[in-house]
Amino acid sequence: MRAWERAGVRLDHWTGTQWTAGPHVPLDQLRRGDLLFFARDTSNPATIHHVGIYVGRGQMVHAPQTGDVVRVAPIGRGDLVGATRPS
Repeated sequence: MRAWERAGVRLDHWTGTQWTAGPHVPLDQLRRGDLLFFARDTSNPATIHHVGIYVGRGQMVHAPQTGDVVRVAPIGRGDLVGATRPS
């Protein structure tokens, strides 16, 4: 969330409020910097457990689990629930 902070947008650390921090974006309209959300139940945003930042070309930057190193990975995961563009 530091990346957005540097751009002048303050985001809460909790994924639940990040999910409502801006308009939801269709996956075919993603732009670099959009937040990608992953949930245990993709029909229920209340189960969001992970967030990544879209970097283009179907890739995101994220830390797969607490304490892990930050890495670039494909966004094509079965638990992708949607995206937002913070404002």
